[in-house]
Amino acid sequence: MLNESLDNIVEGIAENYKSPEIFFTKPDRHFPNRDAIIGILTDLRHLMFPRYFGEEIPTGCDPRYFIGDTLIRIEDSLQRQLREALLFRDGDAMSKEEIESRVNEISETFLAKLPELHKTLLKDVQAAFDGDPAAQSKEEIIFSYPGFFAVFVYRIAHELYVQKVPLIPRIMTEYAHGRTGVDINSGATIGEYFFIDHATGVVIGETTMIGNHVKIYQGVTLGALSTRAGQQLAGVKRHPTIEDNVTIYSNASVLGGETVIGEGTVIAGGAFVTESIPANSRVSVKGVEINVRQPRKSPASWEL
Repeated sequence: MLNESLDNIVEGIAENYKSPEIFFTKPDRHFPNRDAIIGILTDLRHLMFPRYFGEEIPTGCDPRYFIGDTLIRIEDSLQRQLREALLFRDGDAMSKEEIESRVNEISETFLAKLPELHKTLLKDVQAAFDGDPAAQSKEEIIFSYPGFFAVFVYRIAHELYVQKVPLIPRIMTEYAHGRTGVDINSGATIGEYFFIDHATGVVIGETTMIGNHVKIYQGVTLGALSTRAGQQLAGVKRHPTIEDNVTIYSNASVLGGETVIGEGTVIAGGAFVTESIPANSRVSVKGVEINVRQPRKSPASWEL
């Protein structure tokens, strides 16, 4: 019975609460709210693609009213979460006035980037439509493609990452990771017209650099050769560079910070690449043999 052991369980967990990672008993600790951050992503999605994911109804009025109202809501929520994130990391090193100044600076810079970011996302939609013969419309891509949703979240998170915002970019990209199976670190640098076909299982590491008009398929890993040195590798380029107009087919792995995949290269599915590839190359996989064994024919029950 729980009642018989409840006191011991309570005492055990209460003792664990003394760990610095547990904030419940420390009201002076600050931490951003995951649900609020997801709410910011939702508002940004409504702003950039109105009527796709909400109940926005056109009234015949100037769309600037809708845009302005939504931006005010985004700014308010974003500033609250930025404040919590910065107090979490810098509360002991910066004054409240310095934190507030930094919150305003980050928020203003981020919001000013939104028109350009919006244009880039529309280019990603175009890349998906051009690259997928199964796509019936661009609207279908915006509504339903998990790869596009992962890229949408990444591009927002990246703008906060480059401003050195703690926690929030990771919370955003891990939310997309959980929903789509696509793990794009917010630190990666990704050019225009980027398309992930089928999406699931893609991993793109923090220091990856991707050019324009790049297309990758499900299961692709753009990763590090080794992370055994742990925190000693922080800030070191560990992931590959993918130049313009590269296509990487399913389940290929491209690893290493010094690995450069030259412009116009095509990498076959299942390839394992750990060194640079010249431009306009075709990387294939040799030595894969497929054996088909047919079952022995069992005599039918009526055969003697």
